[in-house]
Amino acid sequence: MRKLFFLCSLFTINCSLLFFGCIQSARYSPDEIKGFTPETQEHIKLGEVVTGMTTLQVRYAWGSPESINILKPIDDKYREEWVYSKIGIFKTRLIFIEGKLTNIITNEPGVVKDEPPVVGDQKPSGGKQ
Repeated sequence: MRKLFFLCSLFTINCSLLFFGCIQSARYSPDEIKGFTPETQEHIKLGEVVTGMTTLQVRYAWGSPESINILKPIDDKYREEWVYSKIGIFKTRLIFIEGKLTNIITNEPGVVKDEPPVVGDQKPSGGKQ
C-alpha cells in the first residue's frame, strides 16, 4: 500500500511540474538592477522582455536560455539567437545584435513583443555582461 501511495505521489508531482513548470525564484537582487531605468526594472520584476534590453537584463527577467545560437554577422555586427521553450509547445526566439535585443519571435500568447527600446538605459555598476 505504501508503495502505491509513493508511486501516485511521484506521478502527481511529475504531472504538476510538466503542466505548471518549476517555480522560479528571483534571478537577481535589487542591487543588481538598481542601475537600470525604472521602466527596465519593472519589466525585469514582471518577467517581461522588450526590445532594447541587454543580454544581462534578459537573463535577469527570464533566466538562462535553453540554447544560444551564434548567427552569421550582418554588417560586421555580432548576432545571437536565444531560444526559450515551455512544455515543448511554446517557443520564443530572441535575436540580439551587439548585445541588444532587437527581435522577439514567439508562438506563446502573452509574451511582450517588440516595444521601442528604452532610451538612456545603462548597465549597473559592477555588473557583468
